[in-house]
Amino acid sequence: MCDHDTQFFIDLESGVWDALVSGDAGADRALLSADFVGVYPTGFATRAEHAEELSEGPTVASYSITDARLIDVAADVVLLCYRAEYQRPGSHEEETMFISSLWCRRDGRWLNTFSQDSPAAPAAPDPAGAP
Repeated sequence: MCDHDTQFFIDLESGVWDALVSGDAGADRALLSADFVGVYPTGFATRAEHAEELSEGPTVASYSITDARLIDVAADVVLLCYRAEYQRPGSHEEETMFISSLWCRRDGRWLNTFSQDSPAAPAAPDPAGAP
């Protein structure tokens, strides 16, 4: 099995997030495969539908990627799993998702072919009553 570099795939994934921050649908499309499928709390999305979400501008104001794990599926396929914390434009509320993204090398380029976002459960209240 291959030993891929986790940071390399975090950087690729950050390119998708950066497109959401800048509202750049072209940059978003360039990182997603033509047969991309996204599975989200709101349903499924194709590459065109994912990029269309940016038609009115950025959908994310800021983000961070933490707790990344990389699974080598095959020589040209990896699964990047991580925690994303982000804020929407105009919001002060931070949202958290656990995300799995499948990256495949096709014709020498790494493309995101599948992504699934799972909302994090709300934090449990502190039994000591601390905020």
